[in-house]
Amino acid sequence: MNLMKFKNFFIANAVLIGMGFAACAQAEDAALIKQGEYISRLGDCGACHTLPGKPAFSGGLAIESNLGTIYSTNITPDKDHGIGSYSEAQFSDAVRKGVLPDGTRLYPAMPYPDYAKITDEDMHALYAFFMHGVKPSAEAPPETDLSFPFSQRWGMRFWNWAFSSDKPFKPVGGASAEINRGAYLVESLGHCGSCHTPRGLGMNEKAFDSSSEAFLAGGNLNGWEVPSLRGLPHWTEQETVDYLATGRNDKAAVGGEMKSVVEHSTSWMTDADLKAIAAYLTFLGNNQAAPAIDKKASEATVAKLTAAKNLTEGERLYLDNCGACHFVTGKGAPGIFPQLDQATIVNAGDPTGLIHTILAGAQQPSTAKAPSTLAMPGFAHRLSDEEVARLATFVRQGWSNNAEAVTAEQVAKVRKSLKEH
Repeated sequence: MNLMKFKNFFIANAVLIGMGFAACAQAEDAALIKQGEYISRLGDCGACHTLPGKPAFSGGLAIESNLGTIYSTNITPDKDHGIGSYSEAQFSDAVRKGVLPDGTRLYPAMPYPDYAKITDEDMHALYAFFMHGVKPSAEAPPETDLSFPFSQRWGMRFWNWAFSSDKPFKPVGGASAEINRGAYLVESLGHCGSCHTPRGLGMNEKAFDSSSEAFLAGGNLNGWEVPSLRGLPHWTEQETVDYLATGRNDKAAVGGEMKSVVEHSTSWMTDADLKAIAAYLTFLGNNQAAPAIDKKASEATVAKLTAAKNLTEGERLYLDNCGACHFVTGKGAPGIFPQLDQATIVNAGDPTGLIHTILAGAQQPSTAKAPSTLAMPGFAHRLSDEEVARLATFVRQGWSNNAEAVTAEQVAKVRKSLKEH
């Protein structure tokens, strides 16, 4: 009898211990999936692979490129339409090398040249999330069908050989742990260089890390001039953090493609990671001085707008359409309406971004730390091409700004592109 009791006691405890191990394993799996979800935010996967009204990560976004329209794919764990049959190694090859299990080569609209630096640990968590934390979807997005010769994907083998690298992330020598965390995020998962680094003749990023001064030195995306991120000397580190977390700071507000980046990626980052990115960007430009402000010119513009006498047409258009929010000072309202004096988009060599904003307006994203969606109306319906040109010219040459005039022909070109899209 005692032997039977001992046997039952042993079995019961073995079951409890087994249940304990299973619970621990489940907790570890849940933690890994949650970490993978965060990694997917760092990599901004949702921005390209999720369309409004469609299942998460089911693809279908039309990405305009110089080669034609490229459609994002379904990356849910559906075995027929997604990536559900991928092993972890195959998943890694697709993300880091742009090579699918059947040998098909991806176009670098998928930023695998930057994702190549993702660590094994982060890749493992990312795989766990997509396989076990994402709901499968049978959504079949449109197939990418570029014209010849770009339709020959096998040619990407040679492009990869010439312009991409499989080297892992290399820490910046002598830099702090925080700066190196920022470097890792910017160079790999954040793939900031895919927009902010100039492109070569092969449409390749000219650099992938801080060892080259071309890295994050600015570029052009769909006609918008993309600013350099090397230091942002006119912003404090906290202003960089605020911009990434909320889409706005005391001097600027997001526009263009950056709105999506903030909405789907940077606004979800931890404070520590945001501060690390800001520290790294400051490190890149630690020898850059803030742009000089022409105080006399600024005061002259303020005085003329305040008096509202003998105004040029551009000045009159500004007071009638812009002055209520951006004020006669061109300083706007901190954290609400962006500053125009010394603004990057205003002083860009290519005025497309400014023209686009005047015509189509802009809306700040709703984020956890700034849920309000402040919007600027578009003026395409009420201003002619000539009027927009004169307004933009005033803004680009008022206060401390010193950029070239805008022509009606430039405005007409942007207006046409808006109608087409």
